[in-house]
Amino acid sequence: MKKSTPDSLSDASPDPLPEPERVTIDEAGRLVVPARFRKALGIRGRQQLVVGLEGDTIRLRTPSAALARLQAIARQKRRGSESVVDEFILERRAEAARD
Repeated sequence: MKKSTPDSLSDASPDPLPEPERVTIDEAGRLVVPARFRKALGIRGRQQLVVGLEGDTIRLRTPSAALARLQAIARQKRRGSESVVDEFILERRAEAARD
């Protein structure tokens, strides 16, 4: 049976995500992110990451991925087409008027 090849780049499937891998944390609390993970996320050189806890999981994200996640959360929390900033200012003005 002949193995099929994609006719164009759009038919090609994306690179699969790296399989989980064990890493060791050294005495100073450092760990090395394996090269194939760094490559998959486009992390090069001395780049900063955002670290967070989600349940019992430590998450490492690139700053752009962390920002996209925060923006998605903010969109979910947004009520209607109101401006969150305008709503905040109105709340603060009402609070100041009560004082």
